[in-house]
Amino acid sequence: MSDSSPDRTAVPVLDVWCELQCTDCRSALDDLRALRARYGDRLELRLRHFPLEKHKHSFAAAQAAEEAAEQGQGWPYVEAVLGRVEELDRGGEAFLIEVARELGLDAEEFDTALIDGRHILIVDADQAEGKAIGVTGTPTYVIGGERLDGGKSQEGLRERVEEIADRLLAEQA
Repeated sequence: MSDSSPDRTAVPVLDVWCELQCTDCRSALDDLRALRARYGDRLELRLRHFPLEKHKHSFAAAQAAEEAAEQGQGWPYVEAVLGRVEELDRGGEAFLIEVARELGLDAEEFDTALIDGRHILIVDADQAEGKAIGVTGTPTYVIGGERLDGGKSQEGLRERVEEIADRLLAEQA
């Protein structure tokens, strides 16, 4: 899921390998908001799905996030779900559909998307790519070819992402 439109000129990309049932990913939201505020359109922020087996609703949540993106509310949906991780744990797919309804999205289409699996290939591809580059937990960031693991601690990660983004932007200028 990407913040960008297809006709955008090339800007540095921050891939965020995330799992929507992960409390560490919820903790990372403040850093992601700060990065979006600082860089705006000068940094493309892409959510990459990495559902973990230990969370039984994470794969469905990743598919739901893709449906939200298709309906034009990807990041608001992701933030809403991450902000209520415990409710996702208890409510599963019904909770995912409830969040869609709260955001004014087509909840029936969410239900259908979760049943027909139309977004499974995107989630599977993200997870396979993550494994291929060494992602083992979430959140994990990749920018400028450098992988930063946020699963153990968010401490200093935003600053490191900013250093890399600033360098990449300077190289473009």
